[in-house]
Amino acid sequence: MSTVNVDVKLGVNKFFVDEGNPHIELVENPDLAEFAKLEKACPAGLYKRDEAGNIHFDCAGCLECGTCRILCGKTILKKWEYPQGTMGVEYRFG
Repeated sequence: MSTVNVDVKLGVNKFFVDEGNPHIELVENPDLAEFAKLEKACPAGLYKRDEAGNIHFDCAGCLECGTCRILCGKTILKKWEYPQGTMGVEYRFG
């Protein structure tokens, strides 16, 4: 039986990041309980907390699945939209 390594599968995708126009923005001082949901649910692992408890988010690497929008909506997200044309994730098979 073969196993699937998600990190390896995600590593073959290509990302075009629109540095000046992030497609996801968080509200100021997001609710930590809502943030904790996304730490567990985001398949790309973009919602992180360091050892000091500080939260970190970077939309680079987003898979555009909408999990964060569905789980937390406007409680934690100020903006969620698909990246502009030619930007965002380019899925590859491999």
